[in-house]
Amino acid sequence: MVLSRGWALFLVGVGIWTWVIWPRFAVAIWKDPRSWASGTVAEGAATSFLWVHALLIAASLAIGTTVGVLGIRAWFAARRRQSP
Repeated sequence: MVLSRGWALFLVGVGIWTWVIWPRFAVAIWKDPRSWASGTVAEGAATSFLWVHALLIAASLAIGTTVGVLGIRAWFAARRRQSP
């Protein structure tokens, strides 16, 4: 598959966006009282609410990283195609 530099840049942007948004969401989930059995942050056992969101965040970061890496590779491949 051949991607244009514009699409490559878009993929890199999606990868960056993923790493900007999801860690902030992780902090919000960590601070949510529903994440802890005691209702107090970081006290007691972690609830399924925390585990499900942790899995979602991990999967999203993995996918975002993959998309970003593919975008970087596509960018450099497009540069090589345009070189004389």
